[in-house]
Amino acid sequence: MNGRIVIVDDEPITRMDIRGMLEAENYNVVGEAADGIEAIELCKTHHPDLVIMDISMPLLDGLKASKKILAEKYAKAIILLTAYSDKENIEKAKKYGISGYLIKPIMEKSLTPMVEVAIATGTKAREYEVSLEKLTKKLSDRKLIEKAKGIIMIEQNLSEDQAYQLLRELSMNKRCPIAEIAEMFVAADD
Repeated sequence: MNGRIVIVDDEPITRMDIRGMLEAENYNVVGEAADGIEAIELCKTHHPDLVIMDISMPLLDGLKASKKILAEKYAKAIILLTAYSDKENIEKAKKYGISGYLIKPIMEKSLTPMVEVAIATGTKAREYEVSLEKLTKKLSDRKLIEKAKGIIMIEQNLSEDQAYQLLRELSMNKRCPIAEIAEMFVAADD
């Protein structure tokens, strides 16, 4: 399978047509929804690679649902569908981080490349987010360790190297990450 996709449109025939085009290209359609609320619930459950969503739908429109889905990281990418190309919706789509925008009627020759690019872009963006989260955690842990070393140096009259060695030994003896040991020293000092 080339990717897991949720299709959202209030018109069953449109969903059926899009499903047919996607399945012909070996994509896995993991769900279909008729409104934005159903779309959010499906994405919470399936965490698809891509959501293809109509903008104009009852209850919750595609733009509002897209904003929620992307903010909560329920899907990697979203392509919006619309019968009209208006500047206001395009600007909102750009602001929310939408990966693609197609005007109905949908043609297979325009859908397939858009889907392929959107999935690849969404996957790469998610990899960058995960990498950034890891780096942010490392930096936060490093700051915590430095603060704990300073506290230990003052309280126990040790050198910086000795304070670090104490943290390391405690970490090994207690079998927990050095950042957790450092956090205990910092929390006890507050």
